[in-house]
Amino acid sequence: MHDVQQLIGGAWGTGNSDREMTVADPSDDTPVTRVVMSSEEDVRAAVHAARAAADGWAATAPAARAAAVRAAADAIEAASGELAQIMHTEMGKPADEAGDSIAAGVGTLRQYAELGPVHRGRTLAGDDEAIDLMAYAPRGVVAVITPWNDPVAVSCGLLGAALVTGNTVVFKPSERTPATGWRLARLLEPHLPAGVLNVLAGDGEVGAALAGSEVDVVAQVGSTATGRSIAAACARTGAKALLENGGSDPLVVDAGVDPVWAAGQAALGAYANSGQICVAVERVYVHRDIAGAFLDALVAEAGRWSARIGPLVDKRLRDAVDDQVRRAVKDGADLRCGGVAPDGPGAFYPPTVLAGCTDDMAVMREETFGPVAPVAVVGSFDEGLRRAADSPYGLSATVLTASMSNAQQAWRRLPAGTVKVNNVFGGAPGGAAHPRRASGEGFGYGPELLDEMTVTKAVHLQAPPSGW
Repeated sequence: MHDVQQLIGGAWGTGNSDREMTVADPSDDTPVTRVVMSSEEDVRAAVHAARAAADGWAATAPAARAAAVRAAADAIEAASGELAQIMHTEMGKPADEAGDSIAAGVGTLRQYAELGPVHRGRTLAGDDEAIDLMAYAPRGVVAVITPWNDPVAVSCGLLGAALVTGNTVVFKPSERTPATGWRLARLLEPHLPAGVLNVLAGDGEVGAALAGSEVDVVAQVGSTATGRSIAAACARTGAKALLENGGSDPLVVDAGVDPVWAAGQAALGAYANSGQICVAVERVYVHRDIAGAFLDALVAEAGRWSARIGPLVDKRLRDAVDDQVRRAVKDGADLRCGGVAPDGPGAFYPPTVLAGCTDDMAVMREETFGPVAPVAVVGSFDEGLRRAADSPYGLSATVLTASMSNAQQAWRRLPAGTVKVNNVFGGAPGGAAHPRRASGEGFGYGPELLDEMTVTKAVHLQAPPSGW
């Protein structure tokens, strides 16, 4: 059993609250983590500690800040096996996949350690007797609120970018993976001055108190409902909201592609990490010319995935996924496989294929966040694009096509931050995009995230008049 602590001003301790919670292993319901939640007083103290440390950290040489982040990355890499095991017991991700995710987080920290010292302003062409420049400065105190589905990689990105640019941080990991966040912070903290990193423990009530406090940025990855609440809080306080929220990402399958290969791509997008990925394939539009062969191959893929898929994070999410599937079947969808929660302990749900889905079904309209592949048949690639674009979300989208013309149309027309052609999880490292609509706002990755964590000052320096 892990007993999670908070960190305020360099001191680890138990939250100043009478509220407690326990996290269970989603594989067998065994309790694995105990948390005493932070109080509103703890939130205020953490923000105060971060504010008190802000000037000193901002004045620290960028190379020294980068060295601290690089040392922390080394420590996380050395402890990756332990960290992967904690992640596995809290949210069910297989330990080898958890290790890959941690390696991605370590790589992100190292990337920002390299980029931080070269993140600079620029001079302007002004009067010959003056100097004009645009200079970057840290925003101040950044609240970092992170999700449970990829708790190390996402946290490393936001924490790394905030720290190398000279901000201090108050970090609130998800209540579903609190020990993972706590252990990550334990590995980071020894390399930073007291107060530069502060950690709170608790649920959405703690996150709401942090988002509404006197911070300068709230950087959050999580649900759309939480993101909207944070945006409203930031509107009241004047803090910058940096949000990556929910999605209902489409996959459009064109005529002329290999239906077996396309089914493999759809299954990877829908079933990896049990469907608990922000950019998972949440709905499929397949051309009628290959729809039959595609669906048969997708059912076969679901059978192969069922042997290696992990549980969902908890039964609360499993029940929500199951409810969407049941409602779709009631409304006329054809359940081709899966769709029944198994008896016994744990939060397992089988890889599921739904055919004959319509765009008004919740499973096509809302974020599912489970191993479900709902499929609709379309008469043309144009229809597929049009229906894929008709969504309240705009995080990412994928198209599978042999036509360069159709690929060009897709990336131009789809209102999503990221558009991938012929690879559901393709993309070069460092790519950054603006999510659309209910999926959030601001750059959450890449070098551009450093811009989000800083402010730009326009400076004019002119010599005094002669004779003074």
